[in-house]
Order: sequence, then C-alpha cells, then structure tokens
Amino acid sequence: MISFLKDFFNFLASPSIFMFLLVGFFALFFRYIEFFTRPKVGAALFSGLMLFYLASLLDPHFRSIALTPDNVPIAMMLFAVLFFTWYGLKQGVENDRYLAKGEDFPLKAEAQKKVFVWPDLVYIELMCIVVMTVFLIVWSIGLKAPLEAPANPAMSPNPSKAPWYFLGLQEMLVYFDPWYAGVLLPGLIIVGLAAIPYIDVNPKGSGYYTFKERKFAIIAFLFGFLVLWVSLIVLGTFLRGPNWNFFGPFEKWDVHKVVPLLNVNLSEIIWVKLFRISLPQNWLVREFFGLILAAAYLLVPPLWLTKRYLKDLFEKMGPARYGVLMFLVMMMASLPIKMLLRWAFNLKYIVSIPEFFFNI
Repeated sequence: MISFLKDFFNFLASPSIFMFLLVGFFALFFRYIEFFTRPKVGAALFSGLMLFYLASLLDPHFRSIALTPDNVPIAMMLFAVLFFTWYGLKQGVENDRYLAKGEDFPLKAEAQKKVFVWPDLVYIELMCIVVMTVFLIVWSIGLKAPLEAPANPAMSPNPSKAPWYFLGLQEMLVYFDPWYAGVLLPGLIIVGLAAIPYIDVNPKGSGYYTFKERKFAIIAFLFGFLVLWVSLIVLGTFLRGPNWNFFGPFEKWDVHKVVPLLNVNLSEIIWVKLFRISLPQNWLVREFFGLILAAAYLLVPPLWLTKRYLKDLFEKMGPARYGVLMFLVMMMASLPIKMLLRWAFNLKYIVSIPEFFFNI
C-alpha cells in the first residue's frame, strides 16, 4: 500500500500534471475563496500539508533531498509564503463582509489607534531580536552550514543548480532562448512592477485588506508570484535531479537515468510532418505560421476579452493602459503555456529564426 501511494504521488509530481493541478487548485481557491479562507478550512489544509511533509520524511529518498542544509530553509519559506498569503486573503474577505454591510471593519478601526514608539514599538522589536537570536543560535548548532569543497572546474556537481532565488530563472532557460528567459522576461517583470502605479489607478483598497475591490490585481499578481515563480522554485529544488531530469519526490536520484527527448520546432511539425516537404530556405516562409500564431496570441485574446469579461475594465482604463496591461498579462501567461507544450509535445520553439538569433 505504501509503495502504491509513493508511485501515485510520483505520478502526480510529473511536471505537466503538477502544473495542471496547481493551476486548477489556484482557480478553485479563488472561485470559492470565502470557503477556503475560513479558519477551520485553512487549519485543515495546513495541517494536512504539514502531516504530508512530515510523513514524507520517513522515505529515505525524500529525506535526503528535503533535509539537505540548502533545502531546509526553502521548505520553511514555502510554508511561510502559503500561510501569510492565506492570512492576508482571509483578512480581505472579512473586510469585504463588513463593507457589504456598510459597517466599519475592525482592521481599519485598529489602524486608527495610535501608540507610542517608546515603550510599545521598541519593546516588541527587542523581544523579536531576542527570539530570533536564540532561533539562529539553535539553527547554527543543529544544522550544518551548506559549505562545500572549493570549486573545481574539472568536476561540476550533478545537478548543478543556481541559488534558490534564481532557480525559477534557471528553470525558464529550459523552455526559452537565453535572451528571452534571461533578459526579456526578467526585464518585463521589473518594468511591469514599476508600471503598476500608472496602470492600476483604482483608489479602493488603499490602506486596508480587501479582495473584491482589487480582485483582478490580486489574482494576477498571485498567479505570477505563486504559480509562475514559487512553483518553479519547488520544481528546481525538489523535482530536478541529476542531468536536470525530473524525479518524483519518492524516487531515487539516479545519475544513470536517461530520458530520450526529441525536441521539434513548430515549423518542423507543419512543413515536415504535416505537409511532408522539406523546410523552406526563406526564414519568413518557414516561420510564417509561427509568426501568425504569436501575433494572434498577443492580439486576439485581449480584444475578445474587451467584448466579454473585461469590458468594464477596458472602458475604465482606456486603450493605452489596457493594452499595456494585457501585453504584460499575455507575456506572463506564455510561460506556463510554453512549459506545457514542451512537456506534452516536446515543442522547442514556436518561432525559430537562427539567422537573427530570434527564437520564442
């Protein structure tokens, strides 16, 4: 029975199923957010997740990965991120109930209370310093520092991983060209964050927690942060093993594991496999279908959404700000789409123009 459960969870941890379940739970959570933010439901979810993690430590393969000095703080940070995200959404839902009744909510009333810096704030800071100092001392005694031997260019570690805060970027390099994953996408993240105050001018939700008044902004941000960044850290930390292959959480990291991959471009699928002719020499003809598909992806969904679900948002923001917003959203959504295409169909590039070092 235990072996069956391990095989089942290893199956669920395969990248395509993992991402599908993650996106599905993300959508389900916000569809029934009032249910999931109840204290009893939240306590049940976190208790189940914690019990699953502790029970998984009984497996020697999972324990060898999870208790590595590098990975212990990552696991702690993941639990902390999930808890504080849930707690913030819980406060927002509670405030929305008070706002719907026309009542002043407790958090806003609490914020209006004034306290002295001394002794209130300084005393709390002092207690935090003492507690964190004791915690760090115990940590340093009980857990060895993740110091390895001096770097040797003749012997690279397998797998060779970036620090945890760059694991998401390292994972993106698997699915995109280096200029796209290493320059364009991180640049758009910075530009998008800087553009938020100019794009989102909604005065509601300033200074207090809310969900209904900032629904689109909260869902879009959390999708980018949790689904497209934190999940990549999980993949890179616990599921990426030797030779950068995927392994289940209860699967032994075998350095001899060979995963045959035959990555193909969209142009090869269309011209060679579908039309059964050789690839055209002219790059524009060869990548015509990919260019049309990429242009349609960036233009059609935003225009369609203005007629259906985001009509009010379009009228409120105007064409310029709405266009910038949807461009950033579509670029963000391109990451999970490309990942699923790579996992399901071994699709390498939708557009491949090596003549100009342009691959997407």
